Amino acid sequence: MLVWALTINLAIAPVQAAIRQLEEAPGQTVYQSEVYQSRQTLKDQQGNSWQAIAFKRTHPDRTATMYLRLVGFPGTANLDHSQPLTLIDSMGKTFTAADVSQDMFMDQAQVGADAGEYDLQPILMQLESAIPLRLVLPTLDQSEITLNVSPNVVEEWRSLTVQK
Repeated sequence: MLVWALTINLAIAPVQAAIRQLEEAPGQTVYQSEVYQSRQTLKDQQGNSWQAIAFKRTHPDRTATMYLRLVGFPGTANLDHSQPLTLIDSMGKTFTAADVSQDMFMDQAQVGADAGEYDLQPILMQLESAIPLRLVLPTLDQSEITLNVSPNVVEEWRSLTVQK
């Protein structure tokens, strides 16, 4: 009986997510919570792990933009921040996301060679959530780093756009 009562209480207890607001610049806020961001670990073709963080940034005019931050371990890569991220779905459809890494930090010296931030807003809803995706990161040595993204992750990224 006690287990049943606990189950009922847990089932109807309200869900509360901790939401942290970070003001990156005057009037520019990033909301951090499980609701407003997706954190995934992706592997590249060499087996290196990359942290992929999709998140929504709210601007002073209350518009929101979706970004994807990709971070490798130090020494993993030397990303070319003058080039966009290329996204290719399994049907061969290609999209690009502008590199906005210069906006990651107020101090440009902090932008790491193994981290990049990309604007997903213009293309996110064009990505099919039912098919896999490859992310191709350009590097300064002309090699490419490829990260495979499952359909579940794409769907999770897309779901962030509907969060208030």
